[in-house]
Amino acid sequence: MTVTVSKSELKQVLNKLDSVRLEILRLRAMLLPEEEISEKEKKELEKARKEITKGSAINLDKLIKELS
Repeated sequence: MTVTVSKSELKQVLNKLDSVRLEILRLRAMLLPEEEISEKEKKELEKARKEITKGSAINLDKLIKELS
């Protein structure tokens, strides 16, 4: 099955998709308010990002045991 659309129709669809995407982002922002993180959480997040950058890893089983 082949569908043919004109450039103007394609442009109209793409513009509508952009509008829908923006509306979804607005709704998400309304429904999921941002939280301020504590200084401790900021430091932990920074440490985790550095570990990821260095390629550090931990075994999932070990992590589960630590958190249990």
